[in-house]
Amino acid sequence: MNIVIAPDSFKGSLTALQAAEAVERGIKKALKEKREEIKNITESPTLNGGVPESDFIFDVKIVKIPMADGGEGTVEALITALGGNTIVTRALDPLGREIDSFFGILPDGTAIIEMAAASGLNLVKPEERNPLKTTTYGTGQLIKAALDKGCRKIIIGIGGSATNDGGAGMAQALGVRFLDKKGNEIGFGGGELARIEQIDISDLDSRVKKTQFTIASDVKNVLCGPDGASAVYGPQKGATPEMVKILDRNVGHLAEVIKRDLGKDISQIPGSGAAGGLGAALMAFLNADMKPGIDIIMDLADFPEKVKSADLVITGEGSTDFQTMFGKVPFGVAQVAKKYGKPVICISGSLGKGYEKLYDAGITALFSIINRPMTLEEAMERGGELLEQISQNVFRIYFREVEK
Repeated sequence: MNIVIAPDSFKGSLTALQAAEAVERGIKKALKEKREEIKNITESPTLNGGVPESDFIFDVKIVKIPMADGGEGTVEALITALGGNTIVTRALDPLGREIDSFFGILPDGTAIIEMAAASGLNLVKPEERNPLKTTTYGTGQLIKAALDKGCRKIIIGIGGSATNDGGAGMAQALGVRFLDKKGNEIGFGGGELARIEQIDISDLDSRVKKTQFTIASDVKNVLCGPDGASAVYGPQKGATPEMVKILDRNVGHLAEVIKRDLGKDISQIPGSGAAGGLGAALMAFLNADMKPGIDIIMDLADFPEKVKSADLVITGEGSTDFQTMFGKVPFGVAQVAKKYGKPVICISGSLGKGYEKLYDAGITALFSIINRPMTLEEAMERGGELLEQISQNVFRIYFREVEK
């Protein structure tokens, strides 16, 4: 029996790899129990010198494939699946403080960057969140560090941002100058974008033109307007209603200047609003292409081939609800499994409104790790333990049904 375990991270609790390992532990505990049960059945038919025939059913091979959709865990997922190295480097966090950050380099030389590793919401305390001030400069530093390592193919996952600066900070780190009326460079943050009078790309890192950039993102929002970066995602980054209006106006102004000075109209391109407009800047300044993050991960990890030979696929994430249908890991995994007629079990931290829609997407059964009333903090703290327990319980049933 071949089982593929392919979860996303349980954000704030478990990395995708830790989640996969917890599920594996649960499966192995259930398998051990079943084998002990078989040994105690003295009347089972036997083969090969007394080995119970039913024991052959439980010759289980487990393949762990940590997944990601472009947010936190993308580097780990691909390094785990393909090998390579994690490179630690210094970069500025969303508020301009120097921190240890990282990116990955795969065996073929492709760099994998998570913008969340330098410009992520997880790096800013709740009371510090202010998208008028936060910057993507650190993400640009990671790109520059990858270029310094000789990488000429770079994949940038842009989930989990703390920023709404239209990607201006990222571009600044690579040499782009955003000038005000007096010819001075603007500062960091979405609040500064209104001051831009001219964009000077004469000092843009020359290696950019020789490099292929791919954006890994499941976000389809445009840059501006009611469905834009500021209106939809600004509040979760600390924006008040008044800030949202300012930010939307400011990124709109940035788009107008880009159109005038660079000849690129990026304001209404699907995905331009990802990561507070970082998607727009990557398209405008680096000529980046955008693809669903889950598709990139699955292609690189050769996921469809692994599913073809599987008997069962396990996936999961921190919270599964109707939004999972919009390109999240369990949905992407289910789509591949459905193509090959493979059953899928989704085990998540919680099941929210509309999770039932995933049955039509190819998921056979969904479970939550919560086994009694508890706080979110307790559930996150005990994530590995709870995931292992529910996996063990699910497979107690599964192995019994397989035996029939």
